[in-house]
Amino acid sequence: MLNQYETVFIMTPVLSEEQMKETVKKFKDYLIKEGAEIVLEDNWAMRKLAYPIQKKSTGFYFLIEYKAEGSIIRELEVAFKRDERIMRFLTVKLDKHAIAYNEKKRRLAKEKKAEA
Repeated sequence: MLNQYETVFIMTPVLSEEQMKETVKKFKDYLIKEGAEIVLEDNWAMRKLAYPIQKKSTGFYFLIEYKAEGSIIRELEVAFKRDERIMRFLTVKLDKHAIAYNEKKRRLAKEKKAEA
């Protein structure tokens, strides 16, 4: 059975736009290769960090929501730890309430976009 997960990761701010896209592609490709279904990708752009990480006060935030087997999470997190471009990451397994909330939020955003 596939579970639904959300992973947010913060990339170092010294990356160029191209390097940032390449980093995101690396992790998306890994998920797809392992049989995950990408539900949503969201580039949150560069943001100020709540506290300095590796002497940096900003970072590129990116969110990926996906359906996957639980067994691939450990390998994904090992890949995050090995990549020097990743400063922090967090993976959360979504329960039925979080999934419903995310779907409602996406639907409302789509309707708002259609009105504009």
